[in-house]
Order: sequence, then C-alpha cells, then structure tokens
Amino acid sequence: MTMPLFSSAIDSFLRYLRTVRNVSPHTLRAYATDLSSLNQFLDKDLPLREISKREIRRFLADLYEKKLSNKTILRQLSALRSFYRYARKEKWVEESPLDEMESPKREKKLPVSISYEQVMSLFGMVDLSTYAGYRDRAIMELFYSSGLRLSELTGLNRSDFDRQGKMLRIVGKGRKERRTPITETAAEWIFSYLNHPERGPLEKDPQAIFLNRWGKRLTPRSVDRHFALYLKMSGLSERITPHTIRHTIATHWLEKGMDLKTIQLLLGHRSLATTTIYTHVSAKLKREVYDKTHPRA
Repeated sequence: MTMPLFSSAIDSFLRYLRTVRNVSPHTLRAYATDLSSLNQFLDKDLPLREISKREIRRFLADLYEKKLSNKTILRQLSALRSFYRYARKEKWVEESPLDEMESPKREKKLPVSISYEQVMSLFGMVDLSTYAGYRDRAIMELFYSSGLRLSELTGLNRSDFDRQGKMLRIVGKGRKERRTPITETAAEWIFSYLNHPERGPLEKDPQAIFLNRWGKRLTPRSVDRHFALYLKMSGLSERITPHTIRHTIATHWLEKGMDLKTIQLLLGHRSLATTTIYTHVSAKLKREVYDKTHPRA
C-alpha cells in the first residue's frame, strides 16, 4: 500500500468529512485550517508515517510559545485526533502519535452577556435608510430573537422561514435540524428585508435569506466584519461578538423564568450540561446589578 504524503492524506480526510460525514462548510473549513497549520509548521510535506510524537510535541510547543489560548490548542488537538482515527481506518498508520498525549485543561470561562439596554443601543447604530441597514437590523433582531449560531444564520434559506407561524427551520451542528420560534418583530424585519425594493435587482442567490452586496449568500466572516463596525460606533466592549448575542438571549430567557430544558432545545445544545453555564452567568449578572444599585453594597 502506498503511504500518502501528509497533504494528500488531509485532502482525503476532508473529502470523507464532506461526502460521508456531511459536515457543515464551517466545520470543514475549521478542520482544513487546523490540519494545514501542522503541515505548514513541518515546513515540508512528509509521508504520514514520518510524523512522529516528537514533531507533534514541537508543534504544540510552538502554539504555546505563540500564546494561543487553551481553547485553540484543544481544537487543534481534536482535529488531529479525528484525522488520525481516519488514518488508522484507512490503514495508513498503526497508531496515532497523539496516543497517550495529555491535553491542556479547558479554561472555564463564563460566556460574555450584555444588558437589554446595551442590545437596544447596538440595534440603534444601524442606518435604516439603506438596504444594507435593513439586512443588518434583521440579522440583529434574529440573533436576539432566537440565539442562532452565526453559521446557522448565514445558512438560512427562504424555505426555512415560516412567516405566518413565526418559525425557522435550523440546520445546526452535525447537520441536525430543529425548528425554533422567532418573535413577531424578527419575523417582520426578515419579511421586510426579503421584500425590500432594492433586493430584486441584486439577488443572485434566490434561496438564501441574507445576501452580500453582490447578491450572493452572506458569509460568517462578513457578518463578523459588519458587527465589529457597529460595535465601534456603539462604544461597547470589543469582546462582544455575534455569539455574545446568543449568550445574552439565553441569559435573559433564564432570568425571565424559562426552564433550562427549553433553552437547551432552542439553542440546539446536545447536552443540558452545556446549557447550565447560563445559570452561572445569570448569578454573576445579578451580583453585579446588586453591587451597583444597593446603597450599602
């Protein structure tokens, strides 16, 4: 059996993820980026069997020297472990160089959440006299309405939007589908954006809900870029991202009395343990409000 070069093995693994595992484009890009970073570090395209534990340890040491977060390093390790499971299945290697290699401990950071007043302040930065402004306001309303992931939002199609029922069909992580309700306000903004008079002449992708300036499907990176612009205008923290709005609405749901199981279903979490982190966020926010408002705090 011919031993593939590392780059060829990566290409084969990515094809497997796309055609057999049917992973999302976002997940596929993440795997490609993480695996190619090791190939770039090695500085030459080695046969797979020549990549030893020593090379992997040198690569990890380089990541630490660059002061990357534990979360990033854990993601890199996870991608490599998945890759080597596939390599074993293909009988390219007998064992993984990551066997018995310890992973760094995951940093337990509470997700960032903002107040309702700050959400409204952010919404107020949008120029509604423009077509792009209509789109961006619809995006913000939808984030706060349903706590979608960024990739879920940009992947939405017209056929996923039920205007009358105020529901969305969401394709989440692992291509799992769920239906989630949205507010009347969010539904109205989406409807108005889809029927904006400037949309028709620009539209190149009739299926996608959210389009870029060229009429094609909006990418997560574009949303991030536009979001950063509004954040700069609003004066809010640079740490706030589109994902912050997902954390924010989950926290606000909890504080308004919604049960954890319902929040889990709305957010598309696989495990209830993931959702329980918002109980800690809620307690932290209550403490901050208490300290700021109590006359003797």
